[in-house]
Parts: sequence; structure tokens; C-alpha cells
Amino acid sequence: MTRTGTNLLGLVKHSAAMETLYFGVVFGRPFEQELPYVGDGAETNADMWATADETREEIVGLYRRAIAHADMTIEALALDEVGRVAWWGDAAVTLHRVLVHVIAETQRHAGHADIVRELIDGAAGLLPRNDNLPPADESWWLDYRRRVEQAALDASRRDN
Repeated sequence: MTRTGTNLLGLVKHSAAMETLYFGVVFGRPFEQELPYVGDGAETNADMWATADETREEIVGLYRRAIAHADMTIEALALDEVGRVAWWGDAAVTLHRVLVHVIAETQRHAGHADIVRELIDGAAGLLPRNDNLPPADESWWLDYRRRVEQAALDASRRDN
């Protein structure tokens, strides 16, 4: 995990929670399960990590159910259907706006997950057979990382 606690299961749990809120609560279509780690009275960032009592299977299953719930909302409503986002100051928003927002948020968290996964297993790139990275060996990558880090250090000294 990162210094701020960002971790793979937490990203999945958070994404599930956001889908249930944006495609459920916002449009008056509550999710089948109450999530005690979101909403009023929830501990700060409680949706960003798995407790000792939550299994990977439970969290992934929750995300799959949240996606199915979102799909039902998307299929049932017109793109110009209006909902209200309480955590945006009770703003009126269309389903179209919510779709764009959730796509952007999911894409951002997928990037976070890719970085965390690289920290865990060292794997990088798009696909095992097409990693879209420069063809280089481990020594090249070590030197490259050293040069990137040195440039950042040099820049920080220059700016002070």
C-alpha cells in the first residue's frame, strides 16, 4: 500500500460504494445492502480499506452486485433523468453527468490500482505479451529510475 493507505482491496471496496451511491441513492434506487462505511456517521476513509472481517471474495462480490445495480439504474432511466447528490451540496445532476463522473473516477482508481499492483509484484505494462514498455533489462530500469529520481532531487534544490 501507499503512504496514505491506498491498497487494492480498498480501491475495489471504494468503487463498489461509489457505484451504490451514485446509481442508487442519487436516483432514489437504494442498493440491496446497507454499507455502514459510507454516509453520515461513517468513519473517515472507512470505504478505502478492508477490515480483518472482510474477505477478498466478499468485497469483489459486493463490487459485482454494485455493478449489476448500476446497470439496472442505467437501463431503467433516461440520460436526462435528474437525481440529487447530497455530498455535492444537494446538486441536481442528470444520469449522463453521473455516468461521466463515475467513468472518470473508475478510470482514475484503475490507474491507482495499476501503480499499487506494480509496488506489490513488480509487474508493469499493459499486457504480459504486449507490455507497451521500452525493451529493456533490469539494469536499464534501475539506471532509468536513478536518473528520474536524481532529476527530481536536482529540481527540488534549484527551486529552494
